[in-house]
Amino acid sequence: MATRIARRLLKALGVALCVVLVLAFGAVSWLRVVTPGQDTGQLQLTGLSGDVTVTRDAWGVPHIRAEHDADVYFALGVVHWQDRAWQMDVQRRITQGRLSEILGEAALTRDEFLRTMGFQRAAESALPALSQQSRAVVAAYTAGVNAGMSLGRPAPEFRILGYTPQPWTEVDSIAWSKLMAYDLGGNYVDEILGAKAVQRFGPSGLDQVSLPYPKDGPTVLSAAEIAQAGLPRGAKTKPQPAPAKVSPGRSAAVRDPGYSGAAVAAVAESAGLARFTEAGAELGMVPEPGKGSNNWVLSGAHTASGKPLLADDPHLGLPNPMLWYLAELHGPGVHSIGATIPGLSAVVIGRNDTIAWGVTNTGPDVQDLYVEPADAPLRTRVETIGVKGKPDVHLTVAESRHGPIISGIGAKDLGERVALRWTALDPGDTTLDAFIGINTATSWEEFREAMRHYVAPSQNFVYADVTGKIGYLAPGRIPIRHWPGTLPVPGDGNHEWSGYIPFEELPQVLDPGDGMVVTANNQVPPDSYRHTVANPRMWAEPHRATRILQLLRGRSELTVDDMSAIQLDTRSLAWEQLRAPLLATAPADAQSAAALEQLRDWDGVQDLDSVAASLYEAWLVQLRAMAQDEFGPDVDLRPSVVAANLQRSAPVCADEVAGIRDCPELLTHTLAQAIQSLREQHGSDQERWAWGRVHQLSNRHTAFADIPVLGRIFGSSWPAAGGTNTVNVARPYDAQLQSRTGPGYRQIIDLSDMNASRYVGVSGQGGSPFHPHHTDQLQLHQQGRYLPMSTDPADWGSVRTLRLSPPG
Repeated sequence: MATRIARRLLKALGVALCVVLVLAFGAVSWLRVVTPGQDTGQLQLTGLSGDVTVTRDAWGVPHIRAEHDADVYFALGVVHWQDRAWQMDVQRRITQGRLSEILGEAALTRDEFLRTMGFQRAAESALPALSQQSRAVVAAYTAGVNAGMSLGRPAPEFRILGYTPQPWTEVDSIAWSKLMAYDLGGNYVDEILGAKAVQRFGPSGLDQVSLPYPKDGPTVLSAAEIAQAGLPRGAKTKPQPAPAKVSPGRSAAVRDPGYSGAAVAAVAESAGLARFTEAGAELGMVPEPGKGSNNWVLSGAHTASGKPLLADDPHLGLPNPMLWYLAELHGPGVHSIGATIPGLSAVVIGRNDTIAWGVTNTGPDVQDLYVEPADAPLRTRVETIGVKGKPDVHLTVAESRHGPIISGIGAKDLGERVALRWTALDPGDTTLDAFIGINTATSWEEFREAMRHYVAPSQNFVYADVTGKIGYLAPGRIPIRHWPGTLPVPGDGNHEWSGYIPFEELPQVLDPGDGMVVTANNQVPPDSYRHTVANPRMWAEPHRATRILQLLRGRSELTVDDMSAIQLDTRSLAWEQLRAPLLATAPADAQSAAALEQLRDWDGVQDLDSVAASLYEAWLVQLRAMAQDEFGPDVDLRPSVVAANLQRSAPVCADEVAGIRDCPELLTHTLAQAIQSLREQHGSDQERWAWGRVHQLSNRHTAFADIPVLGRIFGSSWPAAGGTNTVNVARPYDAQLQSRTGPGYRQIIDLSDMNASRYVGVSGQGGSPFHPHHTDQLQLHQQGRYLPMSTDPADWGSVRTLRLSPPG
């Protein structure tokens, strides 16, 4: 998420700073002195109760062994800080809205956005709600981070930017979860776009920018599984009509019982709201079609071993360093291994000795925009923002009973008062209780009990255990509302949440009849499920879920290698949907005609050697932008919406400035544009247009990405197969065909032999470019290879062991 924070942040620091920094990096030996943390020998650290060994394997993954559970979490804090100090500090600064203190005035609007949202306040309210066990874990972890901090400043960023990080606090140890919740649940942006579309095009506007999930698309749970789990079925809560006193406006025919023309117009025309969302976009905090994940679990009926297999690969932004940090935790009461997130004190995705779990984003509708009446009472607070080299800035933040007013940051005259209601800002978030609980769970019952504490962001948890059970659960607070939630509503008291879906009635199943669960951010419950989890326009397109099911159904004797092949699959079902309207294009010239012939023979596999894949994605990037002339440069349509607009010749195809009158002309124009873009970037020789040459995955540093020289030192890019909506997803985000989201972590867990399981990150354990394990997983990840997800030292290769003990 934070990979775009630096797009404009540090440019304002000026050429002089760039020169200083480049010269500084000429002294590589100076930086190396501060980079690696001690990973061998002995350290005595205050706060430990007993001896701890931290054995780093050949890839730098720490395997922590301790006599006391508290010491396990203490040691996790130490190694997190040793290897990822900058990541941890910048993540908490984002949560706190304190980037300007180290990056200067260029970061001020981002801090204002973050302070207005109130992420830090939400984290502070969550800490006292945690269980006594979780508080003890957080306390031990926090002490470990501070012990690691006392050993020095292991990240070169601290020297480059000239500051010393402050001591770690217990709130810091849970704060990043709030940003993760936002990154995976920001559907208020969809409400803004929907309002603009309805305001511009009337009733048909919504369908030109988003589509309901297709009726024939696969759902995570079937009607039979809903019945098997005893979940409520039947008619959903009847939506109530909009209040008669609200003028319907020009788009009264919109079939949304919560529709208010006045609220839609207020949001669509709010300049303050546009500025707010722009600040969020510069932080990378906007929904992107490329964000998502895949996971699935198979019962022994489908596997060669007769025991379950569980696979997971979350697709998020690809910062440098990578978000995930692999680790094993082993104490008397905990033994888990998998992917952690530096700053959080538990394995987030992985396994223990008995159970395994994986997650993808559920994508429920947990946010609503309210246009508050002019006389609505507001609370205000003043936030003081420190700015490097400048006087402090005092920001007044207003809140209604629904949440923060986001339509006028710091403005004396707020104009239209648009408030954001969001579950993750509510007090009493106990999500960390859930993660700590599943790390030690030994059965479906214990796993499910831990999930009762989960709040946000709601995730699709797939489950398997060594007894052969498999399951699925989507925990979290999901509001019950009597309107669809597609568009903004008035804050007049007629559109209030009436509670949350009870835990017992959340989507879940144990041992489904077909012996498998597949999730890829697609629609979770079938229409027969009584509750509304999300409005039907929010689900991801069904392409990835459909393709995974194609590769699983009807097969038995499946192995870990088969799971790997599915994770790496690059056939595009989005191409199959777009093929007919694209191939019907009238070519503008001979080059366009030749490109159409190449695409006509293409099988949709986006491998590294494919020129057709480059033509397709370069063209699709142009088509995804068809609504930008109406709604702004950040509007990026999904392929299914593009296909539907082309097939019905939607008005959004027209572009008066470009002289494009309709969809056929748009197709002709955008194909020629795509070819011209490839020629300008890669030359006229089509051998240089192979997908692996023109398409790169990149991980960008959170502060130095756009600084000359430093961006290259602190970031990297590599050829990537796959593309938009393939299982191995790598969706290009602009005409340069670069991808910034993808599978940052992969795991495949074999319940017949836990130590035969596999995992891999997208780059490496080390946060510094000079760390020996900064990118040593990159080639493995690129080639579809893995590390052993093993707790057996025989599988670790060459090791380095650090012994920790209390003083004395």
